[in-house]
Amino acid sequence: MGNKDPRIDAYIAEAAPFAQPILKHIRKIVHAGCPQVEETLKWSMPHFDYKGVLCGMAAHKQHCSLGFWKGSLVLGDAAADEKAMGQFGRITAISDLPAEKVLLGYVRKAAELNDAGVKSPDRAKPKQAAPPLDVPDYFSAALRKNKQAQATFESFTPGKRKDYVEWVTSAKREETRAERLATAVEWIAEGKSRNWRYERKAG
Repeated sequence: MGNKDPRIDAYIAEAAPFAQPILKHIRKIVHAGCPQVEETLKWSMPHFDYKGVLCGMAAHKQHCSLGFWKGSLVLGDAAADEKAMGQFGRITAISDLPAEKVLLGYVRKAAELNDAGVKSPDRAKPKQAAPPLDVPDYFSAALRKNKQAQATFESFTPGKRKDYVEWVTSAKREETRAERLATAVEWIAEGKSRNWRYERKAG
């Protein structure tokens, strides 16, 4: 079962008279749509959690706001232009909100998304793909001469491969580069990372 947080009661009681019925209405619908919801305060504003954040509401000087955490997935094209916080614009009366049945549907949709563990596309930061590692031809040729080294190198994580390539290619003298390459092939064939000696000490 869900719970009601007395801090939310206090928040509503301290809100402007126009805001109180709006906040009470939203609260009632959220609990009806997701009986297991847990109330809390986040960023000093009422929020409703169910396996993660469902939505949050707030009272401002001249309007209220309501926002679903996964707004674009819950509302789709129905989301308002978010000039105010949330997806429903500046709410000054209960009539500014969708019909009770529609709002109930949004709450249930939000709960279903959290049940399924769906991440919010609104908040997910796209991961930049790492550029492909540029392995010099002479490095690849040396690996091909040692099948064990080649197979091990290909099984290494991108970070381990990069450590070896950068170590060899950073040599300023040709002789140093050749020495490092020979050592690299030997260590790779033995399944060792570039900094294996330090790792062994750490262990």
